[in-house]
Amino acid sequence: MARQANSIFLEEWLRNNSGVSANITSRQSSASSSSSARAIIQAWTDLRDSLQNHRFQPHHLPSLKVLLNSQTSLHVADPQAKLLLSIISSRNLDLPSESYPLLLRLLYIWVRKSFKPSPALIDLAVEVLTNVFDAEFSVKKSPFFYAEGLLLLGAFSFAPYVPEKSKMACLQLLCGLLEGEYRLVSSFEGILPDMLAGIGYALSSTVDVHFVRILNSLFEIWGKEDGPHATVCYGLMILHLIEWVISGFIKSNYTQKIEVISQEILEKPKENYVPFALLMGAAGALRASAKSATSGMGQGILSRLRISAENLIESVAQDLISKAGGVSTSDDNIASSLLLQCISLALARSGSLSSNRPLFLCLASALLKEIFPLQNLYMRVHKYLHSNSSELKRNEVREHLDSVLFKEAGVIAGVFCNQYALVDEESKCIVEDVIWDYCQDIYLGHRRVALLLRGRDDELLGVLEKIAESAFLMVVLFTLSVTKHRLNSKFPHETQIETSVRILVSFSCVEYFRRMRLSEYMDTIRGVVVSVQENESACVSFVESMPSYADLTNWQDFSVLQKMEYIWYKDEVQTARILFYLRVIPTCIERVTAPIFRRVLAPTMFLYMGHPNKKVARASHSMFVGFISSGKDSDQDERVSLKEQLVFYYMERSLAEYPGTTPFKGMASGVVALVRHLPAGSPAIFYCINSLVVKADRLCGEVFAYKADIWKNWQGESEPCKEIIELLLRLISLVDTQAICSIACHNVLDIEVLSNLMKLLAQLIMNLPKDGQNLVLNELFSLVAESDDVTRKPNLVSWLQSLSYLCSQDTSRVANSTEVGGDRNSVSAQATNSSDLHARL
Repeated sequence: MARQANSIFLEEWLRNNSGVSANITSRQSSASSSSSARAIIQAWTDLRDSLQNHRFQPHHLPSLKVLLNSQTSLHVADPQAKLLLSIISSRNLDLPSESYPLLLRLLYIWVRKSFKPSPALIDLAVEVLTNVFDAEFSVKKSPFFYAEGLLLLGAFSFAPYVPEKSKMACLQLLCGLLEGEYRLVSSFEGILPDMLAGIGYALSSTVDVHFVRILNSLFEIWGKEDGPHATVCYGLMILHLIEWVISGFIKSNYTQKIEVISQEILEKPKENYVPFALLMGAAGALRASAKSATSGMGQGILSRLRISAENLIESVAQDLISKAGGVSTSDDNIASSLLLQCISLALARSGSLSSNRPLFLCLASALLKEIFPLQNLYMRVHKYLHSNSSELKRNEVREHLDSVLFKEAGVIAGVFCNQYALVDEESKCIVEDVIWDYCQDIYLGHRRVALLLRGRDDELLGVLEKIAESAFLMVVLFTLSVTKHRLNSKFPHETQIETSVRILVSFSCVEYFRRMRLSEYMDTIRGVVVSVQENESACVSFVESMPSYADLTNWQDFSVLQKMEYIWYKDEVQTARILFYLRVIPTCIERVTAPIFRRVLAPTMFLYMGHPNKKVARASHSMFVGFISSGKDSDQDERVSLKEQLVFYYMERSLAEYPGTTPFKGMASGVVALVRHLPAGSPAIFYCINSLVVKADRLCGEVFAYKADIWKNWQGESEPCKEIIELLLRLISLVDTQAICSIACHNVLDIEVLSNLMKLLAQLIMNLPKDGQNLVLNELFSLVAESDDVTRKPNLVSWLQSLSYLCSQDTSRVANSTEVGGDRNSVSAQATNSSDLHARL
């Protein structure tokens, strides 16, 4: 946002507020380039010598530059100004062309910083300036000479101490230059801030003559064939120029010129006035009126100014929307693009504006097409990579990141959301649909370019992702506004449900671009999930929006496949989207029917259990836990049957990747869930326990071969075999929970799963070395001692005592069985030893 115009140099203020870097005509005023006091004194001495010796030598030009290097701190007094005027008007000096802009700039510093210069010197200066342009400009004209002349003439016409006659002469000369020599600007547009500052000074003059004529030049020059090119930065200069001018009028209570601007520019603009300039001028008027709302000027004048400015901006927006036929995200018309950019910046910088359909639709187009032009960039990247064309350069994308438009994206998005809250329902629906489609498009587009660019052009990919990250923030802010508006009792339940599902699907598409925790993001998800949880059809709709297993594992874009092999788990954009589903769906898993889970979710869940990213794999295990733990179904038998079927593949999939990609905590939570929630005595539970024991036995055998002292410290380094044994020990207090409840009621002592677990654990423990047996037995003693399960505990005590006795008696067999390269008992098979052990226990 623009700062208060407290700079003494208007052109610098315009540059700072428009994002244009200073150029050669600004005479770098930073401290690092400032000249020393001694150098400045020597420079003035050299200039006096040139006048006295009637020779302007080559070293005198650097002297002028030394002075200009300290423009901000330099003070030019009347004697020094007189010296400059004598040099520039001397007929005995043959001044080089490049000296004129420098001399005029030093005189400009004198005019802007002097409090009360000599009236005679002022008259002399105006006379000299007039003669210089009459005699020298036509011969030595240059863009810099032109710009500095306009700046100085404008400064003279604005200075309060300059006589009216001199002001009129300066304004007359300035108008002639604007109308006759404007082509010079197009040859070097870096001088435009100086030209506009000269116009600003001239418009702010206390003399009314030529006021409309100067306004005409300001708003016509952009449409001339050989005039300057219209750009966003120049539009911002016009905005702040008009703001500066009108603010000065309001402060001075100068109502006549404000009325002229309202009538000539805002209400009845000429046909040859360029829309982009009118639009930004109107925004400047709005900004000035908003800042001066409490001034002493009549509110009727300011109200008229504001209404006229708003009407003009709306008119430009309406014309743009009519030509585009609504919200546009793909139009390549340069003029339309410029107007969209200017409208968005105008609204961002002019404060609150009455909400209306054209402005809202224009803001939507600007955000999606100009500020976050990802669809266009993805298309160009694809063409660039497959045709080796130079259509897309990294610098172009980086320049967009550095542009004033992108830097103000947050403010523009805020204005956009404010507009949404007030526009009509039809406009809201149109833009909502466009935003949701945009999320889908950037998911598909970024997924493709990420696969193509990663490892090949990471720099370009990084810049694209920075743009996408900002687009994500815009989507979140907009979606929060949508939820506040639609998820309330004013709208039918069906509308709320549909909106909630579309928001979740859209968030899944942009999840990859979330780089930080956002309260707005989480609050929105919580709000819409509540609606989805309450409706089965909404839940099914959201689940079915997830990409299918075939889509996840096979890339359909053959133009990509021709150059690379598609590996699903390396597709980071797709993985982020699926992770979103894996996290959200468990919150509404009760509403997911068994057939839907079997057809849609189960294949993806099992696929991503094997993802190398532990976070993703854990989320897949959490999905399994959610479904196994879920409650009643319309067909409970079908749900239970599916749960049991899933267990067999779950254990196979989990243990095959363990240790490795399977996170132990994720697998452990799945095992605990299935033994708790499947019916007592379920074959799936038996299979789970048997599988864990087999895996533990194999891992223990492997670890003994290279780490014989692993059992010396149970609490030390975590080993996979230890983790699974700990899980099996934990299951002792969990299995057959439902059966035990039945036992308590009917005095039945047949606890099938527990007895099987005890048998297999005993078999496993007997195969451990002595240190391992002692450690596991100690853990078992602690668990049994702490247990308050009166039904389970007697059996466990008896079993543990027998197991302890057998371990103390069977050391020779254990030693033989654990030798490296020796034969281990298979705990999964019903061998003779295990049968004998079971009988003895």
